[in-house]
Formats: sequence, structure tokens, C-alpha cells
Amino acid sequence: MFKEILIDKILRTVKKMIPSLVFNFLSPVYHWGLAMLGAAWYGFPSKSLKIIGVTGTKGKSTTVHMITKIFEEAGKSVAAVGSLGFKIKDKEWPNILKMTMPGRTRLQNFLARAKRAGCEYVIMEITSEGIAQHRLIGIDIDCAVITNLHKEHIESHGSFENYLKAKQKLFLKTGHIHVLNIDDPYFEKFANFKAGTKITYGRQGLINPQRYDLNLKLLGDFNESNALAALAVADAYRLDLNKAIDSLNSIESIPGRMEIIDYKDKSVKVVIDYAHTPDSLELVYKNLKQMLNGGKLIGVLGAAGGGRDKWKRPEFGRIADEYCDQIILTNEDPYDEDPGQILSQIKSGISNSQFSVSKVKEIMDRGQAIEHALTFAKMGDIIVITGKGSETSIAIHNGIKIPWSDKEVILKNIQ
Repeated sequence: MFKEILIDKILRTVKKMIPSLVFNFLSPVYHWGLAMLGAAWYGFPSKSLKIIGVTGTKGKSTTVHMITKIFEEAGKSVAAVGSLGFKIKDKEWPNILKMTMPGRTRLQNFLARAKRAGCEYVIMEITSEGIAQHRLIGIDIDCAVITNLHKEHIESHGSFENYLKAKQKLFLKTGHIHVLNIDDPYFEKFANFKAGTKITYGRQGLINPQRYDLNLKLLGDFNESNALAALAVADAYRLDLNKAIDSLNSIESIPGRMEIIDYKDKSVKVVIDYAHTPDSLELVYKNLKQMLNGGKLIGVLGAAGGGRDKWKRPEFGRIADEYCDQIILTNEDPYDEDPGQILSQIKSGISNSQFSVSKVKEIMDRGQAIEHALTFAKMGDIIVITGKGSETSIAIHNGIKIPWSDKEVILKNIQ
């Protein structure tokens, strides 16, 4: 930890001394050099580990959780890292970085700790931004997994093509094992990279749900795809697939991923989900709408990532308008943007019809928005709170992070 803090201090000092225009021009060299320095400082720990990297637009954290569960119950020594938190064998701690994939020195430090603890496998979420910033330099990847690909991070990458290329780089990092979603429209964009072992999964794939007694407790059809990805990884490492199925079937819930809390003597369900893209939001709403039996769907949402992916905001409004009977717009992670402007952009996607306008309420304070939804809900209703999932803070101006938990707010209000 001392090494990590020392490196960070040195780099922050150097970065402040460089004019911003010069730094932006040299940033690829900076990121590459920092990644190599971190790897060298910690002795290239990944060379002693089998790194399983999971990338994709949706389902990364759930798939990492599932793979970890399967490998642990198969008796393997496992570490895991991603948006759900950090894990080294039995020790777990939350990810408070507001980064799914840690920075280079933190990541290398984590791998070194996993190595010292005697871990054999590390299951890791790999983001496109992490790849673009060379955070994988000095890390040996044993297995690359793709869940799916949708429009995301377009502003930071410059184009969807650049986003796709960043994802593809994970598969260029290893020629050992590639696990591919044959159901995804972009399957062919990943299928032609060379690998010693290639396993496809999906309804058309080698790991087909009809072959096994897959009976997940998790909500959402999309979790079946995540489970099949995890089974494909288990198959690649020659684990017992029937035991792997049992491991998946035993998972009750995943923090902040279609996580259900019962309320009002179980007559109202409160669902927490991370959904942060239009596709994922629509899937969540569609699955929950099918569960309703005369009740209403109440959506509490904002738009994460102030300054990024502004194109999503009207889409969020349009989708919420289509599926929700009541919409409560609230603050999420504005960073340095005006939260009110963000909500206005979400509202721009909502129909101007009298019905649509009347069902929308703006409550900027997220805690008050959740409290209002809980008070408003009647028997048979489902409240779905999206955008934060299991995150532990709200990011506001000047890099300030306010401690936060949607789940804690819910539990405080229903006890």
C-alpha cells in the first residue's frame, strides 16, 4: 500500500507541472508508462496468476460474480475485482473508486496481494476505458470473455467503432481461451481472433440451457445469458458443469443487480438495479412489467455520469414513459454538470401528452425521491430504482463524493 501511495503522489505532482494541452497530447505515453511502472514495481504478479477478463456493455459484474461463485465452490483459490467490489479468497471489501476497473498501480497492487494470498485465478471486469488507458499493460490474460455489445461511452471514445476496437483489444491480449456470445449481433467482430480454445455460448451455442437444469433464482431473462457465459468459462477450465449449475442455481441475489426488497408485508416489491444504458433500462422495465398483476410500475431514475453520454438522457425518458406508470426523476451522479439540466434532458424524451406529463415528478434529493416512491406505492406495485445499484457514493462537483446507498435508504424507510 505504501508503494501505491508513493507512486500516486509522485505522478500527481508531475502531472500538475505539465500544461494541460501538453498533457493531453502526451496522455497515451503517460498511461502506458504508468501501467508499465506499476507492473514492474509489483514484480509483474499476473505471470503467477490465471486472469479471466470479462468485458462487454452489460452483465460484466454479474458474470464475474457467477464465475467466482463457480470456481470457489469447485475448490479453487479465487480473487475478483469489479464494480461489485474486491475479493481475495474470503476477504471482501467495497469498490469506492467510482471506477469499475481500478487504475494501474491499484490494479497491480491488488494482483500482488492476490498472488501473496495464494490465489490461482483472478476474475476481473475489463472496461473499454480501462483498455483505452492501457491499464492492461503488464497483465497477462489467460481467458477473455465477451458478454454483449451496445452503444456506450461514445463521447469518451469518439465513436462506436473506437469503443468496439477497445473491447477487441482484450482478445488480442490472449491467444489461449476466448469465450464468445454467439447470440450477440457483434459476435463476428470477436470470432476471428486466434485462440487455442474457443467456446461459444447462447441459445445457438455449445453451452445451451436446454442441456442442463438451469433454474436461476435471479430475475431477468438476461441473467440466463450471463449464467451461460459463466458456464462456458467453467467448461473451458474443465470444471464439473453439473456442480457449476448447482452453484448458479443457489445464488439468491446479486447486490444492486435486480435486487429485490419486499415492502408492506410483501405486497410491494422494491427493485434496485444498476441499469445505466437504454438497452439495460428497457430490459429491466420489460421484465418487471411482466411480473405485474394489476399493480403499477414506479420508476425512480436519473442519468449517471455528468459530462458523458448525454445522448442517453432523452432515451431514458422515452423508455421510462413507455413502461412506467409513475416516473420520479432524481439526482444520480452529476459530477460538474447542473443536475437540473440533466433532468430536463431526460424529460425531453418523454411525450408531451397530458397523461405522460401528469405521471412525471421531479424530486432532486435522491433520498426524498425514494421515500416518495415508497409512500406512493400500493398493493401489487413494483418500485424500480435504477442507476446506482450497489454503488457507495454520489459524485458531485469538484471531485467530491457523497457517501450513498440506495439499499440503506430503502431499509431505513421501511423499518
